[in-house]
Amino acid sequence: MARHRLDPTPETVADVFSRNRTPVLTVAPGDTVEVRSLDASGYLARPRVRGERPPQLIPDAQGHCLTGPIAVEGAEPGGHLSVLVRSLVPDDWGWTVAGALDNPLNRRLGVVPGEPSWLLWDLDVVRGTATESRGVRRSLAPFLGVIGLAPAEPGDHPTVPPRADTGGNIDCRELTAGSTLYLPVQVPGALLSVGDGHAAQGDGEVGGTAIECAMTTELVVDLEADRPVPGVHAVTPTARITFGFDADLNAASADALAAMLSWMQALYDLDRTTALALASTVVDLRVTQVANRTWGVHAVLAHDVLVRC
Repeated sequence: MARHRLDPTPETVADVFSRNRTPVLTVAPGDTVEVRSLDASGYLARPRVRGERPPQLIPDAQGHCLTGPIAVEGAEPGGHLSVLVRSLVPDDWGWTVAGALDNPLNRRLGVVPGEPSWLLWDLDVVRGTATESRGVRRSLAPFLGVIGLAPAEPGDHPTVPPRADTGGNIDCRELTAGSTLYLPVQVPGALLSVGDGHAAQGDGEVGGTAIECAMTTELVVDLEADRPVPGVHAVTPTARITFGFDADLNAASADALAAMLSWMQALYDLDRTTALALASTVVDLRVTQVANRTWGVHAVLAHDVLVRC
């Protein structure tokens, strides 16, 4: 299998998903791609003071600065693209901002619109730490906020909302190194784009951003003809995960759980109601993110939680 390298340049980045974009790289199933992505804003330099906005690779970007799209030979609608995340290495700096938007959540939280607070982070990959300029520290837990494919509909599609049929801005902190994300293919070649590196994030991404950073990611892409779950789902080192995305939190939760029930039926040869009864004892529902105009919920089934006697 071949190995490829893709760096962010004006010719290899995009701020939308689109089936009409020309692939910047074409790979074969099973190939490895080392992808470098800038932070979500595509900053070309490190912010030195809170609130500073350095020049961007995509001036006046409509969405995230993503590297891609990458075409995969043989990918056709009806199948799944598997994306194995082998490694994730953040750059040495990152940022977080909260309160920048006037939205119902911020108003409910008592945050004054237009008076954002910025955090500036030093990232130490060797020590595995992120240290904020005010003197607080946490451990690194890197992942990509955006891994997605082009939708079937023509035209440009924003990168902000996650999509049940193509993925994208999923923002699931469980998708660390060793995880495989399965994405339904909507267009020939799949047209994979990645980015929005997060050095760490809490479930929910409650302030609207994580520790946003540039990232070097090693991916292995492959084709899957038959999966037990039709939509976006994942296998991590610790669990199986299904997703729901909707403006209604109840609907997002139900979609994530329904997909997990289907998976459990296939795994354990259960009828639907028995799968639900068993899920009630072992499946966790977590709020993935609240930041992207669409609620995200993920259902988690740990690998070691059920043992056949």
